[in-house]
Amino acid sequence: MPVPLEQLLLFLPGSILVTIVPGPDMALVMRQVFLGGTALAQRTIFGNLTGIGVHALALAVGLSALLAASAEAYTVVKLAGAAYLVWLGIQTLRAAQATGSGEDQAPARSRAVPSMRHAYVQGLVSTVLNPKPALLFLTYLPPFLDTARPLAPQIAFLAGVHILIGLVWMTLYAHIVERAHTALSRRDVRVWLERATGIVLIALGVRVALERR
Repeated sequence: MPVPLEQLLLFLPGSILVTIVPGPDMALVMRQVFLGGTALAQRTIFGNLTGIGVHALALAVGLSALLAASAEAYTVVKLAGAAYLVWLGIQTLRAAQATGSGEDQAPARSRAVPSMRHAYVQGLVSTVLNPKPALLFLTYLPPFLDTARPLAPQIAFLAGVHILIGLVWMTLYAHIVERAHTALSRRDVRVWLERATGIVLIALGVRVALERR
């Protein structure tokens, strides 16, 4: 094991806490469940987790340190991620409006459902353009790394553990949302849920844009 067991046990609580705290990834997964069910949401989750892997790789090659040190680079990535979340929120609100006005008589999951590939890219882009995972790895991982040993295997192992936790939690979350959405399938309730999701995505985008490091 690249990391001693005692170090891993200390790492796990923080990793779990960071994973289950609501954020853009959970809002996006909820949106995908509304549009295409758990299969579509799962593809987005894979994209999210690939984005986490990209941030871990960036840490391994030193790009996260550059991002943390450069206010300009951080701001560019932050604003790009914020704009993407706002755009997703607006698209969700437009879909809810079409349902509420009766413009779309087809079942919810036949409306503008992203392809599996598009869903994956949405998850990947939303995570890669979120600078918080980079800063999380940069600030949270180092205390668990042994500088006397090769760093890359340790970073890869801890990132893999974090990704596995994310896979389990987000998959469970998608199924919980699916059950709730199925149980509350009336049009007015569906419109309310979709509007709430759109507003949350926009609010998260605004929060990301205004957040300081």
